[in-house]
Amino acid sequence: MEKFMHNVRAFIQDEEGLTVVEYVVGAGLLVTGLAGLFTAFGTTLQTELTGIFS
Repeated sequence: MEKFMHNVRAFIQDEEGLTVVEYVVGAGLLVTGLAGLFTAFGTTLQTELTGIFS
């Protein structure tokens, strides 16, 4: 049982996995922000590009 508790404490104190989670959350926020930006300005951008290329 002592070995199990030692492994649980080591797992809780390990902070390396936390950095991976932070990168995933950051990437998710970036993708969400870009999707919102393209949704907000998509029609305007499409209209402008259509005017330029036609």
